[in-house]
Amino acid sequence: MLLKIDFDSEEALYIQLCNQIIVGIATEMLHEGDSLPSVRQLADEIGINMHTVNKAYSVLKREGFLRLDRRRGAVVALNMDKLRAVEEMRADLALVLARGICRDVGRNEVHALVDEIFDSFSVS
Repeated sequence: MLLKIDFDSEEALYIQLCNQIIVGIATEMLHEGDSLPSVRQLADEIGINMHTVNKAYSVLKREGFLRLDRRRGAVVALNMDKLRAVEEMRADLALVLARGICRDVGRNEVHALVDEIFDSFSVS
């Protein structure tokens, strides 16, 4: 699993890690049932603190992207229901759209951008 952390970013490391794992799932680089590296292994691989990885895994578990298995560790588990996912997207998109509107981004530009990003994922 190839994860890249931007140590110069203002975004928290655990959030970067969460987002990259979610994108990995969306692009089908990670599948239902795939095991992720152990907390210690992933922390060593990308050069961050184990507590940071643990926090990311905890957030992903709470959001329904992972389950923690005693034998297999963190496992991709997509049990998040669609209605909850749509409501979360609505909240996130509202803020993103408000920022775009403040910067004079138009409806057609937003639609084109959403289509481009959606098409970049291997959604069946």
